[in-house]
Amino acid sequence: MDMNDNAKFRIRPAEPADAYPVSLLMYEAIGDIAHTIAGTTDLPDTLAALEELFRQPGCRLSFSNAIVCEDQEGGIAGFALGYAGDDAEALDEPLLRRLREQGLPTDGLVPEARPGEYYLDSLAVSGAYRGAGIGTTLIEAFERRAAELGWRKAMLVVDRANPKARALYERLGYREDGSVELSGHLYDRMIKPV
Repeated sequence: MDMNDNAKFRIRPAEPADAYPVSLLMYEAIGDIAHTIAGTTDLPDTLAALEELFRQPGCRLSFSNAIVCEDQEGGIAGFALGYAGDDAEALDEPLLRRLREQGLPTDGLVPEARPGEYYLDSLAVSGAYRGAGIGTTLIEAFERRAAELGWRKAMLVVDRANPKARALYERLGYREDGSVELSGHLYDRMIKPV
């Protein structure tokens, strides 16, 4: 599907009001990492924390770092969240503060992006819309945003246990550039010039 020819969807900047549907998709995208970030162990508490963090400007998971794909009825069909690796330390501070306030360790929160990279932190498409090209369209919008902001490299990570996602990223021009361990899972770093 070419979303430019299909009036059923539109890409737009995320808003704080998108917190609930995006938090559900974000949990699908990052799984166990969500518990590490939120300092929680059960799903309702984790989703509530993701919503709270999404509404905060200046946070890695903030609406200000996200774009959404909206369907005709205004529902969220997918989202992508990205930010500059140069800003990662500052964007992680609200997450670290939250963990410290709860007396929890902060060593599980590791930087994924390097300076000079524009990082696709998370991306997910609602189950009802998978296979419609929304994921590819969101990645392309993320890459345009990176280029418009002056970044030369887009970066993302892919779980080694997800060959389908890796195949999509390779098809879109991403190439492996090392690995990183996040919440006990090994991920490959993948980069692409933009």
